[in-house]
Amino acid sequence: YKNSLKKRKRSDGVLYYDCTNYFFCIYEEDDLRKYGINKQHQPRPQVQMGLFLDGDGLPLAFSIFPGNQSEQTSLKPLEEKILQDFNHSQFVVCTDSGLASYANRHFNNKADRGFITTQSIKKLKSYLKEWSLDLESGWRLPGRPQQYNISQLRLNPELIEKFKSKTFYKERWIKENGIEQRLIITYSVRYQEYQKRVRENQCQRAVSLIDSKPQKIGKPRQNDFKRFITQTSITSEGEVATQNHFHLNQKAIDDEARFDGIYGVCTNLEDDIETIIKINKGRWEIEESFMILKSEFESRPVHLSREDRIKAHFMTCFLSLTLFRYLEKEITPSRSFYEILDALRSFNFLDIPDEGYIPTYTRTSLTDQLYDFL
Repeated sequence: YKNSLKKRKRSDGVLYYDCTNYFFCIYEEDDLRKYGINKQHQPRPQVQMGLFLDGDGLPLAFSIFPGNQSEQTSLKPLEEKILQDFNHSQFVVCTDSGLASYANRHFNNKADRGFITTQSIKKLKSYLKEWSLDLESGWRLPGRPQQYNISQLRLNPELIEKFKSKTFYKERWIKENGIEQRLIITYSVRYQEYQKRVRENQCQRAVSLIDSKPQKIGKPRQNDFKRFITQTSITSEGEVATQNHFHLNQKAIDDEARFDGIYGVCTNLEDDIETIIKINKGRWEIEESFMILKSEFESRPVHLSREDRIKAHFMTCFLSLTLFRYLEKEITPSRSFYEILDALRSFNFLDIPDEGYIPTYTRTSLTDQLYDFL
């Protein structure tokens, strides 16, 4: 970390934190590899990784902990290590709703620290949920005093096109579990269209499953398309049916559509709304970092058994990710990580005896920048 400061100043005013898991090709648990909820739905023992990024998306610190441990308890120990080892004391921690426990909020509800966390609207108290879903009043655009009626906007194609790139918001201060926090609800046309598109695709998959393989309809997982399938086991006269009848649950579809385009955030900061929204949108970089680790750096599956070697494997992956992220910052204009990785992997040379090496890759402006950096 100290050496990295010589290369680039850290944007340490905002820290992003999230967790993921890595499964192993084994069936017996040990002290570290435990059975737990797996995002890949693999019935294998796993470990979990907690990862901190700074405000520029550069890796800062990580931890490995047992696969059956709640991810919510992983934030505080790693954050305490950052406070102790990196001499950081003033920062804002940004997390998703899975790490939004009140214990974590309390820990960062300090004069010199803050939190921004995704808030599930469905888990709000009934009066706050009703307020969040009220589309007719209280909605504003950053920097504008007038209020907007979102329910009218949803029905007007011209208004939808006009405000397609805008983010509306409403806010209020609430006090729960001893914490005063600012509840911010945002509405975006693009987010609404995205959610609607995803749900329509899921409904099509549900109909296809009902028509082709109804015997494979089981208990749905969280956000699984099967949640839109309902079963009728009695006749309209109340008699026991001889066969189960599956069909789309229109009520579930309509209930979920109420939340289209709406997103919740809680924070203890008093900064302007644009700053809060901008910080929260930066969480995509930590999701991308996990994707790079798993798909490009082959961090899974892990074919190791000793705990020290498992942690060494993830340390290697973490350092590779850190170096790659630094490399990304040096490329102008910016390129996707796929372009950079493809260019790095194209650095092939022909070994000619007694003469040396001759490059066989095609030279581009990107390869020139990579060559200078390396």
